[in-house]
Amino acid sequence: MAVGQLADELPVTRSAVSQHLKVLKDAGLVSERAVGTRRIYRLNPTAVAALRDQLDTFWQRALSSYVDVTEQQATEEGS
Repeated sequence: MAVGQLADELPVTRSAVSQHLKVLKDAGLVSERAVGTRRIYRLNPTAVAALRDQLDTFWQRALSSYVDVTEQQATEEGS
């Protein structure tokens, strides 16, 4: 989609959408191609899947650590 199309669907300015797309592009999460004077942006599904895997791993570890701490505290309080 073009920046204008994306901005029409979001509660932020066109400039804000452009800034966010630049960050996403720099991170490799979206790609762009020129069509006349417009830039068309496309999600990079491989990069998004890799990010999702990293986030899933992060949250799984965080939740596992939380469970460990709460179980340890429960054991200490029960002693």
